[in-house]
Amino acid sequence: MERVEITVRGEHVAFRPAERATVHGQVVLEASSAEAVYTATGRASDAVTSSVAALHDRERGPVTWWSSDQVRTWAQRPWNAEGKQLPVVHHARTQLQVKFSDFSQMSAWLSQVSCVDGFGVERIEWALTAAHRNALVRDVRMAAVRDAQQKAQTYADALDLGRVHVVAVADAGMLGEGLEPSQASPAAFSRAAASQGDGAVAFVPQDVSVAARVDARFALS
Repeated sequence: MERVEITVRGEHVAFRPAERATVHGQVVLEASSAEAVYTATGRASDAVTSSVAALHDRERGPVTWWSSDQVRTWAQRPWNAEGKQLPVVHHARTQLQVKFSDFSQMSAWLSQVSCVDGFGVERIEWALTAAHRNALVRDVRMAAVRDAQQKAQTYADALDLGRVHVVAVADAGMLGEGLEPSQASPAAFSRAAASQGDGAVAFVPQDVSVAARVDARFALS
């Protein structure tokens, strides 16, 4: 009997409740003069960052980390509906990222800074702590290998070929010379929002997902 090999792809995905949330926010303003927009944006940015600093505690939270950049300015001359170019409008923007360990505190903070002129939220990233994510990645990879083994054995059983043993295991897409791992998302983040009775906005995270895919080649024992 000729040598028989079975090549399969194993996959596994696991879900866990989010433990951290990083708010990506910005302050964007415009004015008729560069000095006016720069001053106003700096003042608004200071108000936001001061509120963040008051909540920052690396170990206890609710803000475990944050950063902000400098005020960036630019100018443009818009056109009206009749095709006429209007006077120069000056713009300024500053961005910041704030990581929260307490989502109720995050919601309260967002309600507080929403009254700051020009402030807005670009997106919110939901994540696990680094330690928990690393442990979950390890478990998911092991489960993906077991899935590949079970799949290969199922094919062998269907053909009455007996037990199989592994010949090679690789990241998905690498069981071939010169190949690269196929793109796989290690974690997916999503966001939902709902109003609270006190006027605050409650950002309710969906579970964080961690996925793994492996390719494996098996031969008959």
